[in-house]
Amino acid sequence: MRFAWIDLREVPRPQLQAVVDAAIHTRMAGVLAADAELLATLPPTVTRVLVPGGPAPTAAKKPGAKGDKEQQETRPASDAKPSAATGSSADAGIDVLLRTFTAQDQLDALAADNRATGATPVAGFIDVRDDRTLRLSCAGAMVLPYTVIHFADPTKIPLEIVLAAAESAEGKLVTVVGDLEEAAIVFDVLERGSDGILFTPRSADDVFALARLLEATTPQLELCTLTVESIRHVGLGDRVCVDTCSHFEEDEGILVGSYSSGFVLCCSETHPLPYMPTRPFRVNAGALHSYTLGPDNRTNYLSEVGSGSALLAVGADGRTRRVVVGRAKLESRPLLEIRTHAEDGRLVSLTVQDDWHVRVLGPGGKVLNVTELQTGDELLGYLATDKRHVGLPIGEFCKEV
Repeated sequence: MRFAWIDLREVPRPQLQAVVDAAIHTRMAGVLAADAELLATLPPTVTRVLVPGGPAPTAAKKPGAKGDKEQQETRPASDAKPSAATGSSADAGIDVLLRTFTAQDQLDALAADNRATGATPVAGFIDVRDDRTLRLSCAGAMVLPYTVIHFADPTKIPLEIVLAAAESAEGKLVTVVGDLEEAAIVFDVLERGSDGILFTPRSADDVFALARLLEATTPQLELCTLTVESIRHVGLGDRVCVDTCSHFEEDEGILVGSYSSGFVLCCSETHPLPYMPTRPFRVNAGALHSYTLGPDNRTNYLSEVGSGSALLAVGADGRTRRVVVGRAKLESRPLLEIRTHAEDGRLVSLTVQDDWHVRVLGPGGKVLNVTELQTGDELLGYLATDKRHVGLPIGEFCKEV
């Protein structure tokens, strides 16, 4: 599970207490400071990280960042050489010591400190600026309980290298970020992302925004079985193909329906087709009036979906993930209306292109061609309990027919 440490050392003094309170209230994983007395006042619900001997490097702020008149420079964590960790985690309320390492012998000393019985765990900080420090950071990630890394390179290629090198490591990788936008990117690198981030907020608002970012996961959905009750040709209309920036699995698609209360799981084009190559990024979704379910329990009309939109990819077992739309393609085609009902009698309707190539998923991920559906066939779907206004859940009377 991804986590964040809040760095207090550069927080403006007037905002310090509010930031500390916000970090505790939002259950941030850790708080980092150079002041042991300050850390000792924090509850044991957070990991209290002490930087002995002065501040460790922090990420340079991007020019124009809110509250900054100019870009801040990265500063060295400590000139003190790593030494044996003193005391235990019970002393002075410190859970982790953070020490800088710049050479292999220093890393070896940190690893030895962690093997000392009863010693406070020691994390390592390294500023990656070249191939030597990159290789050293990979070595640290393999042996330390926490490795905190600041990358001078603005690209995420060095982070990708460390993530790959430390794939089997038990320790946690913590990446220093300059703002929330970078935090979101770091968490997505190589799909796995950094285990954690180190972030310096300017105010309590930044902490609450970070908490929302950490909670931005997609839900597990409870799919249901829908029984086909009728299929009819309804004539010419406009349908939407959704081309995403992701490769769908064979049992994945997106949820589409004519009513906001119920959806059918429309299959992606990952399965072989006669006369045409597979397009594993595409879902031939349905008529442009249809709803599709996206992140944050919000619906959109297919007519609103376009480049940069976010949708939910949904598997036959109810797992979900966020996918980005690269393009939506609207074309006039003959349409087919599929009417189904759930076990509770609720009507779920879907209008799709009247073509054998268009597919929906049944229980167990069974692939079904829409032109071959018959009364009594079973489809996978999702029933929503919320009524909708502009795609958002709302508690009001609403009837769709």
